[in-house]
Amino acid sequence: MRGLGIRAGRVLRAGSTAVAALAAVGLFLGVLTACSAGGTGARDEGPARTDPVGSAAPKAESSASSTPAPKKVNAVRLVKDDPAVSPEVKRDLKPCVGKEYPVDVSYGNLTGNTTNDVVVNVMTCGDAVSIGSYVYRDEGGRYTNVFKAEEPPVYAEIDRGDLVVTKQVYEKGDSVSYPSGEDVLTYRWTSGRFAEKARTHSDYSNAVNGGTPAPSDN
Repeated sequence: MRGLGIRAGRVLRAGSTAVAALAAVGLFLGVLTACSAGGTGARDEGPARTDPVGSAAPKAESSASSTPAPKKVNAVRLVKDDPAVSPEVKRDLKPCVGKEYPVDVSYGNLTGNTTNDVVVNVMTCGDAVSIGSYVYRDEGGRYTNVFKAEEPPVYAEIDRGDLVVTKQVYEKGDSVSYPSGEDVLTYRWTSGRFAEKARTHSDYSNAVNGGTPAPSDN
């Protein structure tokens, strides 16, 4: 799992959750079918419906969201035109298939602006490892880079108004597939910039998945 990159690991975990949810729905439908098959279930009991013929059905509540739809941006053009992005990332940002570029784009309110901010993760085509993460803020109709992280593998996300950046940590001797740990940093927009508010670190075991265990004291 560790060698699949940050984004790939999240996708696999999400897929496992979805399979479990589908299994639960199937079991629930099976129970409903069994209850109604005999014709003597709870639906057959009780008084007949006495609603007036002319009564109107209750109106469904409006599902329209008060949040405006995000304004789509050309993330590839944003990155390529951004002087804050390193030449290495720009050079590696190429289409994988046809005109499809390896970029993940998220929209949300991170900076308290009246329009959505844009989070862009630039990845590699082969293994979907993010090599650069950026946040753009609309300032007077022009998007400005207000955050960047270019120490791969790195991945930025929006979490309840905070910017969460995940970085895998490698030590000397680590293979690309097996980093030694992971840092998760939480940033919040404060006084016109992103300030770090929290940091967690996880150490991965070296005794599993092909790692070499530490020598014993015997």
